[in-house]
Amino acid sequence: MSTTADLVTLLKKELKAAQMTYADLARALGLAESSVKRMLARGDMPLSRIDAICRALKLDFAELARRLADAQPLLKELTQEQEKAVVADKKLLLVAICVLSQWTLEQITSDYRLSEAEAIKYLAQLDRIGIIELRPLNRYRLKLAKAFRWRPHGPVMDYFREHAVLDYFSGGFDGAGEGLLLVHGSVARALAPAFLERMQRVAQDFAQQHLADQKLAPADREGYTLLLAMRSWEFAAFAALRR
Repeated sequence: MSTTADLVTLLKKELKAAQMTYADLARALGLAESSVKRMLARGDMPLSRIDAICRALKLDFAELARRLADAQPLLKELTQEQEKAVVADKKLLLVAICVLSQWTLEQITSDYRLSEAEAIKYLAQLDRIGIIELRPLNRYRLKLAKAFRWRPHGPVMDYFREHAVLDYFSGGFDGAGEGLLLVHGSVARALAPAFLERMQRVAQDFAQQHLADQKLAPADREGYTLLLAMRSWEFAAFAALRR
């Protein structure tokens, strides 16, 4: 959530970019320079004053609000309550997965049996939950970091464990561009994080390629799901045979 301190920081940044000094701003506002300095130091100003500063900067208030939103830190994880809200409606979960891949409204409605009105409704819900910031013309800004993940034992992962894992692994993994690797071994504990970091890079490469290939025609793209995992684990049937 944006704070007054964030707003003041952004205004100072905009003043610097416009090469406008406090003295210049004071003249534009009809105030003493000391009053401007005190106002920005305290962050205590009404909306009318912020609007006047925007006019002095030749900056639209809506644009300032957009820049302020863009400057907010991105989420690496949702709260338990946010995930519960997402998974409560399966169509909402579908749209959430789509926006994680940065699909447009047009892509969602052309690929799935959702009307435009339904899809917009779900985008608005994701905006209220805090996953996206819905913008004019039904565009949106994703408020999740590149390192975002669902909570390991949260509602969304629990849903996928119950409903999707068996379906995913029931495939043959023998089609073009498909494969399933199961590798077991014992390595130094200190090296395990390095392997995990490489896996995360592969996942990021996959996500970036997805975005880059959105310019291709649908006929030239194929939907894939990449699943990467590593944990200290032994098959229960094997563990039962241990001495």
